[in-house]
Amino acid sequence: MKTLVVCSGGLDSVSLAYKIAVEQDLVGLISFDYGQRHSKELAYAARAAECLDVPHQIIDITAIGAHLSGSALTDDIDVPDGHYAEETMKVTVVPNRNAIMLSIAFGVAAAGQAEAVAVAVHGGDHFLYPDCRPGFIDSFQAMQDQALDGYAQVKLQAPFVAGSKADIVTEGARHGTPFAETWSCYKGGALHCGRCGTCVERREAFHLAGVEDPTQYEDADFWKTATADGGKGFRAEEV
Repeated sequence: MKTLVVCSGGLDSVSLAYKIAVEQDLVGLISFDYGQRHSKELAYAARAAECLDVPHQIIDITAIGAHLSGSALTDDIDVPDGHYAEETMKVTVVPNRNAIMLSIAFGVAAAGQAEAVAVAVHGGDHFLYPDCRPGFIDSFQAMQDQALDGYAQVKLQAPFVAGSKADIVTEGARHGTPFAETWSCYKGGALHCGRCGTCVERREAFHLAGVEDPTQYEDADFWKTATADGGKGFRAEEV
C-alpha cells in the first residue's frame, strides 16, 4: 500500500516511518510547521526522509498555529516538568492539531494518489490528547470517506493507537530505527532536558522495552522520580 507518513521527527513518527518502509510502500514523509515552540524536530524529520530515500514535505501552517493559543507548545508559557499523567501537562494540548494536520495530509495523499496516511498516535497519548484516541481515528476515517467520495480512497493507519510507547520502541528497534536521530523534548535545548513530559515518557519507554536508550539528557535520572507512582500516565486510561 502506497503510504504517506505524518512525521514530526520524534521517536514515535520516525519509528513509524521505518516500520512502513519495511512493511509497505513508503511514498514520503509530511511534516508541519505550526509555529511550535521550536522547529528543531523538523530537521530530524528531514534527516529521516533522507535516510529512507523518500520525499519530504514541510507544510507551513504557522498562520493557523498563531490562532491556536494557550498551549505551552505555541505560546510563551513554560513547559512543565513531570509525567504526562499530571494535570499540569494539559498545558501542552494544541486544540485540534491532529485534525488539522491529518485533513491536509489526506488532501496531499489523495492528490498524489497515495492509498494511506499513517500517523503515530499511541495509547499513552489518550489521557491528554482527544485527537489521539481510537474514537477520533475511526471518526476521522468516516469523515474522509465522505470528503473524498468519488475522488479517492485513502485509509488512515494508526498501528500504535492501542499500544504503549514501549511497544513503539520495541517495533522501532525491530525495524532498525536510529533512535539517536529523533527528537522528542518540548524545550528544544542542545540536549533532551529529561524533565518534560515527553522526555520522561521517552526514557521510561526504553526502560520498559528493555532497549538501550542512546539519548543524551540534561537530567538522565529525573524520570525515576516522575514515574515513582508506577507510571500511571504511561498506562493512561481512555477518557
